[in-house]
Amino acid sequence: MSAAAMPAGALERHLARRAGSAVFDPAELDGLPDPVRRYLRAAIGPGTPLATAAVLRMRGTIKLGRWLPFRATELLAPQRGFRWSARVAGVVSGSDSYAAGQGRMDWRLLGVFPVMRADGRDVARSAAGRAAAEACWVPTALLPRFGSRWSAVDERHIRVRTTIDGISCDVDYTLDEQARPTRIVLDRWGDPDGTGTWGWHPFGFEVTAHATFGGLTVPGAGRAGWFAGTERRKQGEFFRVTLTALRPVT
Repeated sequence: MSAAAMPAGALERHLARRAGSAVFDPAELDGLPDPVRRYLRAAIGPGTPLATAAVLRMRGTIKLGRWLPFRATELLAPQRGFRWSARVAGVVSGSDSYAAGQGRMDWRLLGVFPVMRADGRDVARSAAGRAAAEACWVPTALLPRFGSRWSAVDERHIRVRTTIDGISCDVDYTLDEQARPTRIVLDRWGDPDGTGTWGWHPFGFEVTAHATFGGLTVPGAGRAGWFAGTERRKQGEFFRVTLTALRPVT
């Protein structure tokens, strides 16, 4: 069953599957490059349940022609997908989702009048990249036992390859002195200029604060957008967020 065909309850059950009763032991990081071990030790406290999904709450502003406030809840399972449900400026509501190889966007004015609806292969490929980028919010899901492949460029730059429904994404992390991510970048499929032609474009999340929730230390605030690392970065920025709650699904 595709994400587009899944009722909301079935989609949530698909995403919220539990990983079991195991807890984090830093010994399982043995053999990984030292910068990767430092990042995962900083992100996951000893004894933290090894969740592969989490429920997040957030607020911020999103650029839809102009900057508008939003509040949102997200069920995020990086290896399976996500469902991001938001209310923008008090009048536009809807969701973005990805699961079972299908992506979907469905937004309405006053809950009735369609504002944006989209699905298809391009939307799905872009959404898979989003799931890979947002995996920083569920660092337990990034442990090698769940299929992530890590490498290190140097002491401050590491890379993780994650795979969802056969789609692999390489995501680069820049770390601070405490091994916390300050910048997360990947090549993501999209059409940021709205030309109708999709392709690979640099996408990034600049972290401006960190927060700890139930043993997980994650990016707590930041800004995201297209054209990361280029002179068009400010033009491509469209999302500014503060995480207000995070509950691992355990």
